[in-house]
Amino acid sequence: MITSKQNPAVKKLVALRRRREREQAGVTIIDGYEELSCALDAGVAIQTLYYCTELMGSAKQHERLQDLIKGGVVGIELSRDVFEKAAYREGPDGWLAVVPSPAATLGHLKVAKNMLILVCEAIEKPGNLGAMVRTADAAGVDAIISVDGVTDWANPNVIRASKGAVFAVPVANATAKQTYDWLTKNNVQIIASTPDTDALFTQTDFTKSTALCVGSEKYGHTDWWLKHANHRVRIPMAGKVNSLNVATSAALLVYEAVRQRATN
Repeated sequence: MITSKQNPAVKKLVALRRRREREQAGVTIIDGYEELSCALDAGVAIQTLYYCTELMGSAKQHERLQDLIKGGVVGIELSRDVFEKAAYREGPDGWLAVVPSPAATLGHLKVAKNMLILVCEAIEKPGNLGAMVRTADAAGVDAIISVDGVTDWANPNVIRASKGAVFAVPVANATAKQTYDWLTKNNVQIIASTPDTDALFTQTDFTKSTALCVGSEKYGHTDWWLKHANHRVRIPMAGKVNSLNVATSAALLVYEAVRQRATN
């Protein structure tokens, strides 16, 4: 058991809170039993498991820990105060794992017939990106592309907000030009959401291969992305605010596509 907060392994673990450290190492942190369980179900391999039995809640979790260690996972026990220092969240539950980053390139995405892709341009808040991943997982979206992302897929708050689904849905990073070229090469129509159009999202055909695109929280889509979209659509707004939360907008677009495809 590691009982010192100055232990080199603990310092290295804490350093992974920084994006640069995560990207250099090609790893991320999964903080929490539920999130780790989802990642394991998706086939993620644990590099190192840090745990604190004092913080674990149920007998089931203790049994799972023993099964993982017996299966060859490298496990390191931390004292409670050391674990709480290393954990990303407040009120940790005793599970902290270092795993490969979920982010990939466009070349790793599988091309299929009638794909449904979610494209997120310049998203800043990890909670929004994670919420979109949960929606994508629930709706059966084929992949999510982060275009010129401000936050990264390996951000522990993205993993937490997605409940670990970021490991279940293929995700990729790319520039706007790279994304546009990949989509057009694979005959995927580009649908950009914006309040500056007359076309309603419910009146646009989402049944063929489609990329549903949402813009940043503050500015929406860039002019470049709006110019290169095949169609612009809007979500009706009856109030005084002219935009929805980006994760809410993405959910409406995605489930409209699900509705259309179910009735087509």
